[in-house]
Amino acid sequence: MEAPEPAGRPNVLLICVDQWPGALFGHRGHPVVETPTLDQLARNGVAFPRAYSECPICIPARRTLMTGTSPRTHGDRTFQPGMPMPDLPTIAQSFASAGYRCVAVGKLHAFPQRDRMGFHEALIAEEGRPQLGAVDDYDLYLSDRGYTGQQFLHGMGNNDYGWRTWHLPEDCHVTNWTTFAMCREIKRRDPTRPQFWHLSYTQPHPPIVPLAAYLERYTRRTPPPALTADWASGELPPALQSVRAYWEALSPERLADVRRAFYALCTHIDAQLRLVIGTLREEGLLDDTIILFTGDHGDMLGDFGLYAKRVMYEGSANVPMILVPRAGDTVIEPGTTDMRLVGLQDVMPTLLGLAGVRVPQTCEGLSMVGEAVRGTLYCEALEGAKAMRMLHDGRHKLLFYPAGGRVQLFDLEADPHELVDRASDPAYASVRAALEDKLGGELYGEDAGLGAGGRLAGRPAEPWRAAPNRDLSGQRGLHYPQPPYSDPSKVVGTS
Repeated sequence: MEAPEPAGRPNVLLICVDQWPGALFGHRGHPVVETPTLDQLARNGVAFPRAYSECPICIPARRTLMTGTSPRTHGDRTFQPGMPMPDLPTIAQSFASAGYRCVAVGKLHAFPQRDRMGFHEALIAEEGRPQLGAVDDYDLYLSDRGYTGQQFLHGMGNNDYGWRTWHLPEDCHVTNWTTFAMCREIKRRDPTRPQFWHLSYTQPHPPIVPLAAYLERYTRRTPPPALTADWASGELPPALQSVRAYWEALSPERLADVRRAFYALCTHIDAQLRLVIGTLREEGLLDDTIILFTGDHGDMLGDFGLYAKRVMYEGSANVPMILVPRAGDTVIEPGTTDMRLVGLQDVMPTLLGLAGVRVPQTCEGLSMVGEAVRGTLYCEALEGAKAMRMLHDGRHKLLFYPAGGRVQLFDLEADPHELVDRASDPAYASVRAALEDKLGGELYGEDAGLGAGGRLAGRPAEPWRAAPNRDLSGQRGLHYPQPPYSDPSKVVGTS
């Protein structure tokens, strides 16, 4: 039996959202979306605009978040639903070893789905994957409410951009259930121990099914149009061709509607977070709780004709990162913006360090409030013809597509929306050379040797040929009786 931690350790609340672009907040200057709760959290703490997902795909990103390691170390840069967690200390195990009571609510995206990864308890909502063999707590709740197997009867897909309003009562929406379950776990805490809570929302990841009350507030507002650029109108590398070919090209009018519905999902989460914070306040815990808000990756939402994640442009790879210390902590000046480069691997050492808990030696990340600051951050996604790699130096981003050897270079200080590719600009030749040399040093596995001599060289690439989307991007159906068990390694839709 673990001994209770002496009084004085702070509680820790780690909040993760799924597929929420890092710039889609009021405090980041977005002209339409409403995020008043999260904007206030940013004013209460510190925001990190240069935060990135080392692999902007659900499962690899969450492995990085949970272990504080890069995809190279934890072993997944492609999305492997049947791969068990690596034999590495997790953030939950580290807190538990220090005497914390650790509880997770929402999406963990582990395999087996009931792998608690060090949490003492996990109440899961796993986006309708009963074929992997687990009992989903959100599905149980729907059954208790009399809606057994009806989660997906709205007809929208988990990996596409159709939308409609939610089809069941409000309290049955997964965002509401996740919030309610976390508030109840806060009230059910062990009073003899400090707490580590992981609150993980499944949205704004599709299916795009907002509550009507949140969609209504956007019906009279005009979302910004999709970004366009000369580089995006020419011939794209096969990796980008595969992304563009997978989703239907939406008209400006349809895309505006999709964005309104997507914003409604974000505002819904923002409002529900007030209940979590209110519960902490009324339980007398708020001032003694560290809060960190982040996401696994973003969504391109039609920019440059691209959708979803896995690409290295800002809409996909840049993630939210807000850190609020316990009251009176002088390490962080409230209302500040820190432009250092950070990744999801930095969450674990940051929270453990602020709580006074030993950081495992396996952890590769850096504390976001420490003196050490990285000079570059390497990110990667997928393999073969779809492979994409990126190196960021805090101002410039070099993107490399191994299949075909295409390189892109963006100056985010002068061009934050990545409209101008500087790869062939003589004024940026030295920047490109330096970043190519550093990115080449990060390559491994099938990429080994592509950075020889300090310059990147690609592999031959066949023209991309789109295959029929017979399963409608992994469309779910009626889940009662539940679907039969299937091969857990089989990727459904586009993850």
